[in-house]
This record gives sequence, structure tokens and C-alpha cells, in this order.
Amino acid sequence: MPFIRQSDYQPPRWLPNGHLQTIYPSVFRKVEGVVYERERIDTNDGDFLDLDWSFSKYDFPKGPGKKKLPLVVLSHGLEGDTTRQYIIGMVKLFNSNGFDCLAWNFRSCSGEINKTLRFYHSGATDDLQTVLNVALSKGYEEIYLIGFSLGGNLTLKYLGESGENLYPEIKKAIAFSVPLHLSSGSSKMEGWEDWIYTTRFNRSLKKKILEKARYYPDQINTSNLSKVKTLRDFDNYYTSQLHGFKDAEDYYAKNSSINFIENISVPTLIVNAQNDPFLSKKCYPFELTERLENVHFFAPEEGGHCGFYQSGYNGVLWSEMKALEWITRS
Repeated sequence: MPFIRQSDYQPPRWLPNGHLQTIYPSVFRKVEGVVYERERIDTNDGDFLDLDWSFSKYDFPKGPGKKKLPLVVLSHGLEGDTTRQYIIGMVKLFNSNGFDCLAWNFRSCSGEINKTLRFYHSGATDDLQTVLNVALSKGYEEIYLIGFSLGGNLTLKYLGESGENLYPEIKKAIAFSVPLHLSSGSSKMEGWEDWIYTTRFNRSLKKKILEKARYYPDQINTSNLSKVKTLRDFDNYYTSQLHGFKDAEDYYAKNSSINFIENISVPTLIVNAQNDPFLSKKCYPFELTERLENVHFFAPEEGGHCGFYQSGYNGVLWSEMKALEWITRS
């Protein structure tokens, strides 16, 4: 499919660059009216995942032919959770348009440290598989996937790994602000213009390592925390080691979704703004996606990282409207 460069997204004039378009909605946007019902599920390795459900008030006619509403499964970004504005904003819009929503928290992201030595990472598709198994066990026959940033990479990798063997209930997917090429994306975050994001992520990640080390003192070397200055450092000393990879580069190579998207078998839209401060040039695979049948690549000039804030529209983001349009069109 040909990639799409042109976009109808227009940021407010007072958000003139990718950094402001990233930071403003993250800090100042407030979404109200979403009520979650939490479900804790067990994983096969003795851990747990916290799932947050939000059910639409829309009802099909009652009777013998009644079926479940369609379900949207949402995966958040690095050090995010289901309360982030880009998650609950999407949940609110889809609930109001007749979709149930399942937003899931990655391991250690729901407010409680997870039980096992491992955490979560960009390619942990086994956990997404577990979440989808729960959704299918509840009788959902029409499922759509939405991922953001790290959760977008995980979603695309899952779809590519599954290929033609994907559950038939999964109909479409859309991913925003995706670091498709993890290594170069990590290098991009080492620049001075991204230090504020890197510092924030590492502060949160280091805190979790210290907490995890209380339970696994013989398996986690906290002395390496002083050496962590970049995300690549963290992935070298911790992400890779806790999840069975040789080093950060091995972790990046084996989990970058750009290596999996050619095998995606359902209509999938990737939306990466060209002024996204997190993404490298390799995260804009124009030539690759141009020859893919099921993957559409949309590269609007503006939007930032998980941003796409717009004035008016009752507080709904451009990205949320785009997702609804993509999923509901025939």
C-alpha cells in the first residue's frame, strides 16, 4: 500500500513544534468520565497482569440473537499505564461509539511491582497473547488492537509473529508513535534535545529496579544503576539481562517491529508524526510499507509523540478520531 504523507492534522499555533506537541497533552490534558473495572489475571509463569475494562453503555437489541459488542484492546507506552491521557481519551471515544475497551497494564506498571524476575519490554508478546486469550474466553468475536509507542511496537510484533495464524476474531489494528527500529530510536534518545525524556524514563525505571532487587538481591546487581545515563545503558544492564538477551543491541534486533510487519495479515495502520522527538529516520519505512498489502504507513508532518492535540472537537485528539475512522470504515 502506498504510504500517506499528507494529513488533515493541524496543531494549534501555540504548539509550534514536536516537543510542545508531545508535552502539552501529556501534562495538561484531562479526560473525565472513564470508569474502569479492574481484573487481575494470573500468567503461566506465576506472575500477574492487571486489566482495566471499560464497557460501553450502548446496547444491542435484547433477545436470542444478542451478541457482544466489539472490543478494543489498548497497549500503553514505556513506563505508562492505563490512566495515561492517550489511553483513557481513546477509551472514552470508543465507549461512546459502541465499543467495549480493555486497557492492560504491563508487568510492574499497574502500581504494584510484579512477582517474577522479569519485567516487561518492547517485544513481550506473550503477555499480549495472555490478555487476548482472556478476551476471547469472554466471548468477544470482533477485536481491534491499538498500541502506543512501546505498546505499538509490541502490537505490531505480535501481529507479524502471528501472521496468517492470527486469531480470526482480530480484525484490524492501529499503532501510534512507534519506534519501529529500536536501536536507532534508542540512539536518537541520547541526543541533548531528548534529555528531559530520557531522564524521566530512567528515574522511573531505576526505582523499579531497586524495588525488584529487594526480592531478588542475588540476581539483580544494583551497582550498575550508577552507570545508567541513557536508555541504551538501562537496556544493556537490565532489560536485556532480565529477559534473556545478550545485550541491548541483541534485544533491539530481536524485538524491532520493523522486522515483523511484512507478515501482518490484517489491515493495520501505523501513524508516526515526522516531528516526533523520540523517533529516528529508520522509524519511517516509506519504501518498505509501499509494497505491503496490509500495512498502511501514515506520516503526518506534525503531531509529536503520542500527541496530536487539536483545539475544539470537545477535547478529542486527532489521533483518536483517526483510530475510530480506521476501525469503523468498511
